[in-house]
Amino acid sequence: MPKYFAHESSYIDEGSEIGEDTKIWHFSHVMPRAHIGRGCNIGQNVVISSDVVIGDNVKIQNNVSIYTGVVLEDDVFCGPSMVFTNVINPRSHVPRKDEYRPTRVKRGASIGANATVVCGHTIGRFAFIGAGTVVTREVPDYALVVGNPGRITGWMCECGVKLSSGATPPVSSQCAACGKRYRAANAALSLLEG
Repeated sequence: MPKYFAHESSYIDEGSEIGEDTKIWHFSHVMPRAHIGRGCNIGQNVVISSDVVIGDNVKIQNNVSIYTGVVLEDDVFCGPSMVFTNVINPRSHVPRKDEYRPTRVKRGASIGANATVVCGHTIGRFAFIGAGTVVTREVPDYALVVGNPGRITGWMCECGVKLSSGATPPVSSQCAACGKRYRAANAALSLLEG
């Protein structure tokens, strides 16, 4: 008896691994060799392709396809109908499965509804990708990225509250909501412990 829940309309292929307390909802498909961690919530009409790796406590909203080459670390949020790609120059008549470019979304990052993440990039820890944004380059930790193409417009706390505006990280900042403190480091933000 599996220790996860999968709605009867979903397809879970043999050879996939699904962690305890994960929930998979209507009309979703988990392909062979996909690895899904514990405590995830996989919405309606989600496709998780072979060899995808999904960490613990990941939330994937309705109508998201996660293609081979994508890694989602723990606590990632994928908004409704957001899109991952895995080939830069797809053609129907030209096979390019050997050209998949990896995409990594690091711990705690959020990707808004209808955003597109072009393959071959990393989204940093606790970054926030606004709804409808097109990610075409690396995203640093804690960055707020919006627009098409996506540009850094601010910096976010781990709790999801905006710390500051602008493309340059503040020298130091403190979250008004949770009190966490940050400092600038290598064109990104770094959490100050303690």
